[in-house]
Amino acid sequence: MKLLRYGPKGQEIPCLLDDEGHIRDLSKHVMDFAGDAVSFEAIEAIRALDIKNLPQLPSGGRIGSCLADAPNFFCIGLNYAKHAAETGSILPDEPLVFNKATSAISGPFDIIKIPEGSIHTDWEVELGIVIGKPCYQASESNALSFVAGYFTANDVSERTFQKHRSGQWIKGKSSPTFAPIGPYLVTHDEIKDPQNLEIKTTVNGKLMQSSNTNDMIFKLPKIISNLSKYMTLRTGDIIITGTPEGVGAGIKPTPQFLRSGDTIEVEVKGLGQQKMKVI
Repeated sequence: MKLLRYGPKGQEIPCLLDDEGHIRDLSKHVMDFAGDAVSFEAIEAIRALDIKNLPQLPSGGRIGSCLADAPNFFCIGLNYAKHAAETGSILPDEPLVFNKATSAISGPFDIIKIPEGSIHTDWEVELGIVIGKPCYQASESNALSFVAGYFTANDVSERTFQKHRSGQWIKGKSSPTFAPIGPYLVTHDEIKDPQNLEIKTTVNGKLMQSSNTNDMIFKLPKIISNLSKYMTLRTGDIIITGTPEGVGAGIKPTPQFLRSGDTIEVEVKGLGQQKMKVI
């Protein structure tokens, strides 16, 4: 299934996309998509509904973030070797983990707002996953059994805030609008091999990132298992899994960053495309 949230900002309702591409209203069955509402049990309850009897909504409206919120928003850094090289970073020995503030979550077609004082706002297309049940000390062999679904993400980043303002990377990752997620939360059964998905970014129509999730240094089972050694992953937690080469900070000889008026598109094959204007 493809789950989505539809409607004006702050008034989104939970929906699904049927096999014919029609948006169906789930609001009589689901309050919103967050936390326990994206558990395996909740998803199976939606699957059991007679989809043809759900109200069909008119097309052309706003699609919001695929989740309203998340208990935690984890990120994996430097998880593609060429990206680490272009930023002059040493490859980590195990998954490099940081956070985004959940207040950064925004819709896949909303604006990206450059924060005051920023001249180094950058793009990072990523594969995102959502945890479907509590996960602690999972083995790599069963780690994917904790994944409820997948989505397209853009880990928008302010490089000066991230690297030169002391403390953790979260400072450069968490401005409002810096976490577009969606358009869909695609349930795990629809993605046969999450480790073989094309992933790309264009800025003003120019291809900037083009790779495949099979190029990850740490594959999804390793990421989930490793994180769960140190903490319990909660139902509804988000993990975004790293970006390939082609970010603005890595362009030689002159880095390129987002400016007001730019249009950025990011896509993970099978999970949907985002398109955002920068202001």
